Amino acid sequence: MKVFVTGASGFVGAAVVQELLKGGHEVLGLARSEASAAKLKAAGAEVFYGDLEDLDSLRKGTVESDGVIHCGFIHDFTRFAEVCAVDERAIETIASVLAGSDRPLIVTSGTALVNPGSLAVEDMPSPFNPAWPRASERAAETAAAAGVRAAIVRLPPSVHGDGDKHGFIPILVNLAREKGFSAYIGEGQNRWNAGHRLDAALLYRLALEQATPGARFHANTEEGITVKSIAEAIGAQLNLPVRSITSEEAAGHFGWFAHMAAIDCPTSSTWTQEHLNWQPTRPFLLTDIENGIYTQ
Repeated sequence: MKVFVTGASGFVGAAVVQELLKGGHEVLGLARSEASAAKLKAAGAEVFYGDLEDLDSLRKGTVESDGVIHCGFIHDFTRFAEVCAVDERAIETIASVLAGSDRPLIVTSGTALVNPGSLAVEDMPSPFNPAWPRASERAAETAAAAGVRAAIVRLPPSVHGDGDKHGFIPILVNLAREKGFSAYIGEGQNRWNAGHRLDAALLYRLALEQATPGARFHANTEEGITVKSIAEAIGAQLNLPVRSITSEEAAGHFGWFAHMAAIDCPTSSTWTQEHLNWQPTRPFLLTDIENGIYTQ
């Protein structure tokens, strides 16, 4: 099928484009700049110029496609509520074009806030939190309830792999370099789930091909890695000490990232793997860190 992909030149989106092409699909990739367009052309995708705030471009791209994968998001935390609203309008616009057809829509969300402190599973809805107002799932679920074949891929806090320059692990690496030590909060036993970008890309393709309306899929291959173990792996690679800091010190050390450094979000992907026959094969997070891809 011909698949319209937003965020097609990003870290995850570019891997999705390659996976779709490898799987025999055609790709129409949304590009806002010539640099993004060049990446898409080099990958073998067709370029469609537009952006997430240009709703007419999203309508036209969707009209030309047999299905849509929405990976795009404006990562500007200085106006987070505003860009979350942009994301919701983009999903609503795409869904309005797909209404009345069997063409699939795959929307991106996250696992981190589904069930903090306990194991998250796919059938748990993601509660809406005004302090973290991303409404991707709400928009997808509204579309599914209206009959659109909309499903959700939840990405883990760490989607890792070669080329990861702006994810959570690079943030921790840069902080360790800046502060002179690799830190975790308290005993560091809070857990992140994680998954490799190429395994996630495969999941997006399988979800597109098999999804039923309202289905939620988890793109993590590891249920829970302690933040202490992540800090230790980073410290070892940078030859820096590893230290515990208190909750009171966390904001001063991590800044806006303190909440994520403290979150405990173990997550299962058992149902996803069984339902889609998704078989991840790529390295685990600590292996990628230990292999030096974040510190070379």
